[in-house]
Amino acid sequence: MKKYNEQIQRFGRSLLLPIGIMAPIGMLVGLSGAFTQSYWIKLFPVFGDPNVSLVFKSINTIANTVFSNIPLLFAMGVAYGMSKKEKGIAVFSSVVSYLVLLITIKVWLGAAGQLVAPAEASYHGQTTVLGIQTLNVNVLGGIIAGLISAWAADKFYNLELPLALAFFGGRKSVPIISIGCTIIIGLILPFFWQYFVAFTTSLSGLLLHKILGPILSGFINRLMIPFGLHHVWNSMLRYTEAGGTYLINGETYIGYLNAMNEILFNLGPESEYWKMMPELTRFGAQNQMVRTLFVFPGIGLAMYQTAYPENKAIAKSLILTSVLTAILGNVTEPLEFTFLFIAPGLYVVYALLGSLSTLALYFMGTSVGYIRGTIFDFIIFGVMQMNSKWYNIIIVGIVMFIINYLIFKWWIVKFDVKTPGREDEPNEDNELIREKRYSEIAAIVIDALGGKENITNVENCITRLRIDFKEKNKIDNDKLKTSGCSGVFFPTNTQIHIVFGPLVEFVRNAVDEQLGK
Repeated sequence: MKKYNEQIQRFGRSLLLPIGIMAPIGMLVGLSGAFTQSYWIKLFPVFGDPNVSLVFKSINTIANTVFSNIPLLFAMGVAYGMSKKEKGIAVFSSVVSYLVLLITIKVWLGAAGQLVAPAEASYHGQTTVLGIQTLNVNVLGGIIAGLISAWAADKFYNLELPLALAFFGGRKSVPIISIGCTIIIGLILPFFWQYFVAFTTSLSGLLLHKILGPILSGFINRLMIPFGLHHVWNSMLRYTEAGGTYLINGETYIGYLNAMNEILFNLGPESEYWKMMPELTRFGAQNQMVRTLFVFPGIGLAMYQTAYPENKAIAKSLILTSVLTAILGNVTEPLEFTFLFIAPGLYVVYALLGSLSTLALYFMGTSVGYIRGTIFDFIIFGVMQMNSKWYNIIIVGIVMFIINYLIFKWWIVKFDVKTPGREDEPNEDNELIREKRYSEIAAIVIDALGGKENITNVENCITRLRIDFKEKNKIDNDKLKTSGCSGVFFPTNTQIHIVFGPLVEFVRNAVDEQLGK
């Protein structure tokens, strides 16, 4: 069970790479799409100039090309994240495997007489990807290809073959084995696809409920944060029937994000299909915008005001950085981890309140799209979009700011929660991370974890070092706190998560260097 949980966490982290690409590309698509809409040109005629229009249409075309190949990006991202030994060959194999999966399914459909005319493909769950008409397995196809390639890379990268076949051994065997496995999967998958669709559709019956859906999706999303599994949950809503199936201009779109992309980036707010947006955006960025732009400042203010007077200066720096990180970068873990592990009951209340704001935005008809909650996304996909009702985010946000501020301030004082600035002794070692003294931090981390010999693997996500170790009794928690970290969590008896915030990758690089990797 422990190994299984670790694999699930690794899988969740592997989704961060393609999601990270989607975010800035999505901003480009949003900006270029908005600037080429007729309503925007009416407001600012300069965007109707042929040369200006050509620039933004070109940007839109380039960015949309990335979006049309998201499953391929997931194949590469999963292969890279899941493989432990030969990441390069795993990524190469994932591309080959993904192409083989698509064409194998097409061959099966043709042999079974189920390959329909391209014009009718969307009505039968089929689509064209990279010129190949196949089942609309979407991101799942990329994930399958990535998992197969990662497994083959770790297991067969050092495969020895008879001398006559030696050229095809070692790393060269990985894509060959991946192709063979993918062909088998491609021939089996169509048989089970109908059952998978039925299962995710049954989930959508609950998740798409007007009241239970927003509450359940938002609450589960936050509860998965400590385990790094919220990316898996989000991807299910974005790309599978669990997030709904939508018919737009005669074409079926699976998952809320695919439908949102079509309406937001292609049809625009003057389209008759814009009325579908509140159904789609209730799973997306507008909920995160309330959290990052209003809830976090409210929580931060409560933490600052409840800090001990002599510690306020130190607390202010940490809290302000955590809040700005969320507002500007959509990274929420640094602030959430300041109270998650020391006040889990408060975290549950916080998650429930977030679900209520999700419900409020939905019933108010809010249509602010996309997947990130930064202030830039609020401006691009909210303020700059006609009929988005972006002002609802401000209305709900102010209410949630007040509620979270009052609850957090009361809870922290009532239960003496040791949030930043309420420690018995101020942790002045946070200056290590502020001054970017990564080598010193790495030395403290390695020593506190029992030395190099007690560390078996080092990875990181957006905010956390994730380190596997041999013996837990060798770990010195007190010394670890002097590294400037903002939280420590043991998901298993052989793994530790150390929270450093958005600069964690540089800490990880310093740790790797000192470990000789």
